Amino acid sequence: MQYAIIAFLVIVVFLGVRTINQGTIGVITVFGKYRRILRPGLNLVIPFIEQLQSRVSIQNRSVEMEFQAVTLDQANVYFRSMLLYSVENDDEETIKKVAFKFIGERDFMQALTRTIEGTIRSFVATKKQAEILGQRKEIVEYVKDQIDQLLSEWGYHLMDLQINDITFDQAIMDSMSKVVASNNLKAAAENEGQALLITKTKGAEAEGNAIKIAAEAEREAARLRGQGVALFREEVAKGMTEAAEQLRTVNLDTNVILFTMWTEAIKNFAEYGKGNVIFLDGSPDSMQRVLAQMQLLSKDSEHATIPPRIQ
Repeated sequence: MQYAIIAFLVIVVFLGVRTINQGTIGVITVFGKYRRILRPGLNLVIPFIEQLQSRVSIQNRSVEMEFQAVTLDQANVYFRSMLLYSVENDDEETIKKVAFKFIGERDFMQALTRTIEGTIRSFVATKKQAEILGQRKEIVEYVKDQIDQLLSEWGYHLMDLQINDITFDQAIMDSMSKVVASNNLKAAAENEGQALLITKTKGAEAEGNAIKIAAEAEREAARLRGQGVALFREEVAKGMTEAAEQLRTVNLDTNVILFTMWTEAIKNFAEYGKGNVIFLDGSPDSMQRVLAQMQLLSKDSEHATIPPRIQ
């Protein structure tokens, strides 16, 4: 009899042992009514009275969703997204919500996915199809703002919503590709025009600077040539004056200078003419006329009066 009692107690203890895995919370009911929760590890329950109604995972969970929405301008948009969620915390009240709000996991998943799909559809319905592609972040923020409180009432928390793909009908995709291509061509043409304008502008500036530099160089060269001619004339005048003074000193006729100039000119014509033909009257009468004219010019220059300076 004693051994029977011991065996019965061993069986009772064995039946009352429950093991709860890490990341899981056990929910105990008594005759169908919530009693308590079991933490991870080895737990004891009252056999035949306390029942392990369910095991609630508090680990992160994910689900992929694919659905369709319609934009403000009646374009079909196809979404492919990944939802990351978890139990809000391991508090007893939160675990009670998760365990008893829905009949089962399938019903919760259906409610969660349909709620998110409806929230995204309501957002997309206010936007045009050209705006959707650039508003992934806004869509996620809108969804979280709309369903965070609802999920909290269910005992869950939305950790993240990744919108992995947004597509349109093929006709819309083709038209969008054409728009992008035309915009790229337009931008390329504008850039090419700007580059050509800059090239021509720089070329005109360079040409203008070259003309300016050439003009300044020509002006400087002309100035130097003028100074050279003036110095040459000055030296010629000095030389002729000295020669005339020397001739007067020795009582020689100054016409010798004129005759020398005449013969030097003939000599230069012959040396540097480069094949050109110059006709000169070499008769004595012609020479006398030329000398007379040169004498007249010399006398006129000697008797020329210097005009008074204007004060």
